Amino acid sequence: MSAKSDDQHDRRRTEIRSPIEISAAADEPLYRQLRKALEHQIMSGAFNLDTPLPSSRTLAREIGVSRNTVNAAIQELVASGLVEARSRSGHFVNRELVEGETETTERVPDRAETIDWAAKVRVGADAALPEIVKPKDWRSRPYPFVAGQIDPEEFPRLAWAKVLRTAMDPEHLWHSVRDAVDEDDPMLVDMLCQRILPARGIHVGAENVLITAGSQQGLDLLAQMLVRPGMRVGVEDPGYPDAKHSFARMGGSLEGIPVDRRGMVVPDSPPDLLYVTPSHHCPSNVTLDSARRRQLLAQTRAADSLIIEDDYDSEFRYRGKPTPALKALSGSDHVIYLGSFSKFLAPGLRLGYIVADAGLIRRLRTHRRYSIRHVSGHTQRAMGLLIESGQYQRTVVRRRNHLRQKWLCLTEALTAELRWTIPFPAGGVSVWIAGPPELDARELTAECLRRGVVIEGGDAYFLEPQRSRNHFRLGFSVIGLDAIPSGVKELRIALESLLGSPLTS
Repeated sequence: MSAKSDDQHDRRRTEIRSPIEISAAADEPLYRQLRKALEHQIMSGAFNLDTPLPSSRTLAREIGVSRNTVNAAIQELVASGLVEARSRSGHFVNRELVEGETETTERVPDRAETIDWAAKVRVGADAALPEIVKPKDWRSRPYPFVAGQIDPEEFPRLAWAKVLRTAMDPEHLWHSVRDAVDEDDPMLVDMLCQRILPARGIHVGAENVLITAGSQQGLDLLAQMLVRPGMRVGVEDPGYPDAKHSFARMGGSLEGIPVDRRGMVVPDSPPDLLYVTPSHHCPSNVTLDSARRRQLLAQTRAADSLIIEDDYDSEFRYRGKPTPALKALSGSDHVIYLGSFSKFLAPGLRLGYIVADAGLIRRLRTHRRYSIRHVSGHTQRAMGLLIESGQYQRTVVRRRNHLRQKWLCLTEALTAELRWTIPFPAGGVSVWIAGPPELDARELTAECLRRGVVIEGGDAYFLEPQRSRNHFRLGFSVIGLDAIPSGVKELRIALESLLGSPLTS
């Protein structure tokens, strides 16, 4: 067989999945070292049982030994019965022998299985806090009232593909492919400072901005930089679970601060650090009113406390005008602002930013370099180009209009199907519902799933989940507009089956 035909035949063979290391300096002959290495890979399942082993030519080339050495090793494996030769087909792993060993032989545990990892992990790194749980197959359900996702059809696919290509053009290539640990993409930062942040009332320079891999990485960076063990950290209760997780993992002492229809109730004694979502509170979507904003700034400033303002979806308001960011108000130097492109453009992009004092930004940049160094330059330059082209703003406007239609449809359906008084805030991408005290939203979640309806139980948003099992959340960014009325009707039927009484008036 020629070398060319041999290579063509080899494409149908299994590949070496793990590196094989043998040494001429060892006391054992090379072919026996190779035989033991191949035997280990066979027994660990590295080779496909239905595909021939690599040819002697391929093995010799990849390992760096002669074909005679390879052939000698293969012949020992054939003699042991672990490998069998098939006429005109090559060498195959002996399925019966390997599967028989797997079924009847007691496997010697790997070294990793004897390590007590719980004893080696830093205390607090696995803080036990409730998680939001969604079924993995939620996309296949007919009524996915899921928050935190987008309809892929709404993503500006062609425009994004265009800016990704443009970011590889000679004039942009350097910023797309360089290793930039000391600065973020200057075009994206300039677009933020000139076109995005002023709309929120924030006017800063490049020295006040850090680009992050989504707002969650921003939260994690801030928690690592600012939170000390035992430090008082105020969080809205209910509030964003992953913020609580980030602070608790660093040893922060969480203090729940209640939220009512005017937003977070300003504490008389502000904690050392306070996390707040003032534009659209997570998860209720209420807006922190102006009087409380001024009170919050004054009291935290007097107490020398810091505020992290998470402004994750302020663009999505359906009644009235968006309120300025907390960071935009006078006396907000102690406010650290978190923003995101991920929540409304596409969560998979993982792109966000922090706006803060230049000294803190420098320290955060130094800290960031030891984890991811910097966010992908290609993605940063593409986002800068998208904003510069105007397509970013057009996408936001189009999505806001589409979400407004869904919001109106959902609020009308809930009003028609449920007799409860449900507050409908003017923005956000979900509706937060508090049922009667006897409702268990975990049971409701399971009952809804049986009817093809995906909802979120609300207990994970509270510091004491067991006391708040009657809350649940309906996201409307993914579900189709036409599916909303039927989905709410199925929700009502599920509620009635659990509560044992009709919910329509």
